[in-house]
Amino acid sequence: MDKLDNVWKDVSLDDAQDSLHNVDKAKAKFESAKKTLQADGVQFPIHLDLPVSSTQTDFIHQAQSYKQSIEEAMGSENVVVDIQQVSDDELGSMTVLATSNNNVDWDINVNSGWSPDYADPSTYLDVFDPTSGPSVLSSLGVAPGTDNPVIKTVGLDKYKELIDDANSEKIDLQKRYSKYAKAQAWLTDSALVIPVHSDGAQMLVTKKVLGSGADGWVGDKTGDNSYKYLKLQDKIVTSKEMDEFRKKFADEKGKSNADYQKNLDRHIQD
Repeated sequence: MDKLDNVWKDVSLDDAQDSLHNVDKAKAKFESAKKTLQADGVQFPIHLDLPVSSTQTDFIHQAQSYKQSIEEAMGSENVVVDIQQVSDDELGSMTVLATSNNNVDWDINVNSGWSPDYADPSTYLDVFDPTSGPSVLSSLGVAPGTDNPVIKTVGLDKYKELIDDANSEKIDLQKRYSKYAKAQAWLTDSALVIPVHSDGAQMLVTKKVLGSGADGWVGDKTGDNSYKYLKLQDKIVTSKEMDEFRKKFADEKGKSNADYQKNLDRHIQD
């Protein structure tokens, strides 16, 4: 992991940081790769298909913005993003609804992704497990559980070792998360899958009493229309009040986690 630690040593992992977008690093990596590709007979520019629904204006604009960003950063003489506006049925059949690996037909796809099912890194990283991962791997031509030569060629067998090691750590969460971080670093550095889209956030105005309601990203969500445990106040919540509430919540959570770990350590020693 020394190589990975060196490559990403100046990457910020703070919340809400655009940590992996670095045009200078991308250009340097590309120039190195370009020489290798040219030696193998690859001609430039490389054309990458990006299918998008012709009825979804927002996604078309997003695709246009992505095309502009890539071609400005890498140079249109090197990489060209070809936006393919297709019908909804065509888009589904070549992406998320493809009936087989042979029907998957795209280079860049913003019509698929993965959302977490529970609060653990495994919910994201296990989807690339070459033995049991879901349909996410189909875009790589890998059918989970098969002896596919692609698995070793692209290094997914090494990735499998990393996530198995992480998942074997059941007690110490810090060690578990650190091991999963190494698996994440390997996946990012391999560039087998390159994230091009993530859900954003929106500004909200609320009179909800902070901490009330049945909100939660984990477990049985009751939806935005649930009023269970919800309390309202007369005044709109200010940014300062929200920041203070979050800090208090984080402090109490940290203390609770520390107390739990102490009790767990004591129980193990006994």
